Amino acid sequence: MSALDHEPFPKGAFFALTGLLALALVGTTAFRLTHLNGPPPIRLATSDAPVRSVDLSFEDQANGSVLVRDNHTGALLETLAPNTNGFIRGVLRGLAHDRMRRHLDAAPPFRLAQTADGRISLLDTATGRRIDLESFGTGNRADFAKLLGLGAGRRA
Repeated sequence: MSALDHEPFPKGAFFALTGLLALALVGTTAFRLTHLNGPPPIRLATSDAPVRSVDLSFEDQANGSVLVRDNHTGALLETLAPNTNGFIRGVLRGLAHDRMRRHLDAAPPFRLAQTADGRISLLDTATGRRIDLESFGTGNRADFAKLLGLGAGRRA
C-alpha cells in the first residue's frame, strides 16, 4: 500500500490544475472566435511584389461553361468550355468552397499575379488565401499564365 491509499489528493493541486485547464480552454475558444471569419492580413515581401496582375471574376453558365472576365473592365477574356480546364475549375471550386464556409460574398475578384522571377499565384481577395501555381507543374501553371496574358493587367 502506498501513501495515496491513506491520504486524499491535495485540494490545492486539484484546484490549480482545474483552473489551468479552464484558462487554456477559455483562451483557445476566445482566439478561435475572434479569428474565425476575418481574412488574414495580406503581406507581400518585396521579392513577392507582383510585376503584373489582373483581377478576374468567373461566371458559371447554364451549359457548364465558365466565363472569365477582367474584373476592372468587365471584358470577356476566356470562355472555359464544359468538361475542359479541370485544373482551373478545381482550384476555383476549392476557393469558392472556402468562401462559402466562411459565409463570405462570392463577388470579390481573384487576383492572378506574376512576380519578377516569373512565379504565378492566385490570391482570393475575399479570404486572403494565396495559391502558388508553380507547385502544380508547368502545364497547370500555363493554364493560368494564359489568363494572365489575356487580361489588360496592371503594373503593381
